[in-house]
Amino acid sequence: MELRPRRRVCWSGRGAARWGQRAVRGAVARPYGFIGQKPKAGGGRGGPRKRAIPGESPSITRKPETGVEGSEGSKTYPCTGLDVFVTSVKHRHARSTTLGVAHMPFPPTKSRTDPPTGSPHRAAGSTRSRGRRRATVLTAVSALLTPLFLLAPTGQATAADLPGGGDLGPNVKVFDPSTPDIQGQVDTIFKQQESAQFGDGRYQLLFKPGTYDNLNVQLGFYTSISGLGLSPDDTTFNGDVTVDAGWFNGNATQNFWRSAENLALNPVNGTDRWAVAQAAPFRRMHVKGGLNLAPDGYGWASGGYIADSKIDGEVGPYSQQQWYTRDSSVGGWTNGVWNMVFSGVNGAPAQSFPEPPYTTLDSTPVSREKPFLYLDGNDYKVFVPAKRENARGTTWEGGNPAGESLSLDQFYVVKPGTSADTINQAVEQGLHLLFTPGIYHVDKPIEINRPDTVVLGLGYATIVPDGGATALRVGDVDGVKVAGLLVDAGTTKSDALVEVGTKGTHTDHAANPTSLQDVFIRVGGAGPGKADNGMVINSDDTIIDHTWIWRADHGDGVGWETNRADYGFTVNGDDVLATGLFVEHFNKYDVLWNGERGRTIFFQNEKAYDAPNQAAVQDGTTKGFAAYKVADSVQTHEGWGLGSYCNFTADPSIQQDNGFQAPANPGVKFHDLLVVSLGGMGQYNHVINDVGGATSGTDTIPSQVVSWP
Repeated sequence: MELRPRRRVCWSGRGAARWGQRAVRGAVARPYGFIGQKPKAGGGRGGPRKRAIPGESPSITRKPETGVEGSEGSKTYPCTGLDVFVTSVKHRHARSTTLGVAHMPFPPTKSRTDPPTGSPHRAAGSTRSRGRRRATVLTAVSALLTPLFLLAPTGQATAADLPGGGDLGPNVKVFDPSTPDIQGQVDTIFKQQESAQFGDGRYQLLFKPGTYDNLNVQLGFYTSISGLGLSPDDTTFNGDVTVDAGWFNGNATQNFWRSAENLALNPVNGTDRWAVAQAAPFRRMHVKGGLNLAPDGYGWASGGYIADSKIDGEVGPYSQQQWYTRDSSVGGWTNGVWNMVFSGVNGAPAQSFPEPPYTTLDSTPVSREKPFLYLDGNDYKVFVPAKRENARGTTWEGGNPAGESLSLDQFYVVKPGTSADTINQAVEQGLHLLFTPGIYHVDKPIEINRPDTVVLGLGYATIVPDGGATALRVGDVDGVKVAGLLVDAGTTKSDALVEVGTKGTHTDHAANPTSLQDVFIRVGGAGPGKADNGMVINSDDTIIDHTWIWRADHGDGVGWETNRADYGFTVNGDDVLATGLFVEHFNKYDVLWNGERGRTIFFQNEKAYDAPNQAAVQDGTTKGFAAYKVADSVQTHEGWGLGSYCNFTADPSIQQDNGFQAPANPGVKFHDLLVVSLGGMGQYNHVINDVGGATSGTDTIPSQVVSWP
């Protein structure tokens, strides 16, 4: 007789999700997770990998049988539901299984030493034979447990299970066409948020499908407005969504952190005004008229980003220094100041950099639109758009956008005060995350290690890491979608604020990449904050679609060492694509790209204003750290439409040798580069690798390079 190891089978919400088995009761189970991965020879990308599949038998772990539960040498493993321990005793002609709740003899079965039967080509003890015996065990266990599950209360989660769905909290305002005094309600929020650049208020305005007349929704800081239809045309304003700069004397360069999404507008005067700066996306919008990107009076402006939108009329940037438009349609484009970049835009102006400064790509190599909340009848769902390759134009014109819908009860609705432990438990349990507007302090990283998890923030939900933690860490897995979050550095220095993947793994995620969209990072401004790195991308094939990674140059807690952060955006993964990359004011390299075959479409940068002197920014014998540095080891890299500006207010005599630095390898290419000294506050000696003229004087005239090398 052979005493076989004791087996543990766990059926429950968290336990079942952990072991790769659909939960029997009490939770939405997500059975994903790597079972194994075969690395390629030579340290290249990982080879085939297998995932647990919904509905398969649970994974079984083994431990020595040393006695009953609780005896010396026996370990108890947490399981939130019903634990069943199986001890298998095998001899030549019989096999019986002892359960923790009962004893059931099994019919005689062939042992592994018995002669094979059936096909002459099947060896004794084949995988299929062993599988049948395991299936017999599990079938018997299931039969035994069925009455117990039937006796359990229905409609109740186990004690450790977290519920999906629920209300969206007090800072989400939901309107329908019959809601009284909509204008008064949105005006009250705007009055509070108009100049609250570093305030605590966070708001999401949601409009149910229908038509709204005579509205002018003005958006202040940390305010997002969205329609709740599947198409922008489902929610129509006969009116405007407006961003202007009256609070700052007509200067729009600080109109940060606000957004508009999934609406159709019939502007009252034929043109809507969207005079924004960084971190203010205009997504999935249909403007049935023109769009003015400048403030009233045409003061300074420094934006901006449009994606998956249709503007029937002309877009007028006017005083906007730079702008990026992706996968959209426009009726025309009036002008450009320094750097206007288009990829996949119907109606975009032709390539003409540097005069006018238009960089135009026919399509976007890879894109995936941001997930968004919508109403299906009376049910809230999140639509997750599909990945597109060589994309051009919007995803929604013509109807039936490609993607999948997830019901709200598949999301853990996170509210301020929720701990990182609870958030991580929800992910482990198999739920996606929906952050409601507010500020979240976390004492450990929010860990996203399950493939295809959606993390969606509403109303600029803000995560602040305490004690030097990383705020958000995404595993090296397929298909995670993170969107709509602001990460604000804590007072204790973090190594990184956002990290994706594990350095050096190089697993191939090309078929289903992780994407980060409208994920913004801030170091200082709202108070002292520190980090070595803003965002670190280790996973191959990651898509970074619209980010502003900002070391604050104004506000509270600002100073060369007070809010020190050496590196803004560091890429170690291969085949990473950045579309709409804004990175500013870091103490050393704003962008440091170590991975192979990286691509950037549009880059905007300012060097740190507060560098105290030349020595503080000396990179060996090189004057100044480049804004965008490609590591010397990189063989292939490409960028289109990149600009860097200096404004060394603390010491205007500082010189920056190059805005861009890259190895002179045949596969490294740049198109349409520029550097600008703002009012003569500092100087660039060259654009890239000692190529391109110096900026000089106070006229704020860019130095440009059309192609390098």
